[in-house]
Amino acid sequence: MTLPVPGLEFLAHVEVELGELLDLGVTDAGHRRIVPIVGGTVTGERFSGVVLPGGADWQVVHDDGAVTIDTRYTLRADDGALVHIRTGGVRSGPRRVLDALGRGEDVDPSAYYFRVTATFETAAPQYRWMTRVLTVAVARRQASAVVYDAYTVT
Repeated sequence: MTLPVPGLEFLAHVEVELGELLDLGVTDAGHRRIVPIVGGTVTGERFSGVVLPGGADWQVVHDDGAVTIDTRYTLRADDGALVHIRTGGVRSGPRRVLDALGRGEDVDPSAYYFRVTATFETAAPQYRWMTRVLTVAVARRQASAVVYDAYTVT
């Protein structure tokens, strides 16, 4: 038997507003930065809502400028349900492009690689399906936000 070929189904457009970056410097884990999450929006047919303040991205910056992404934050659906989201991924590319992003410049997202996976946790029965799918996203870094389109893997 032939296995099905996976595809992608659009889940939501997400805009995550960021606070002031905290640079811890080089720790035992590497060059650690913490980027507070202060708000945002989620827009999709099956899930829409807001990003609540209080989460963060616990990044590790590598010698070549690439960044390992590790976020945890909370979404509030339009119907009031709470959903915990965790993303993990990588942002990499040519050093000059990564440096421009670091300065807050607007860079064409095709000039660098920024991909994450997302997992969800919720007690809301209407969103339980989100905890049972694999989700990937393509992202863009802006001066004070991260914008991404999330897709479920079919």
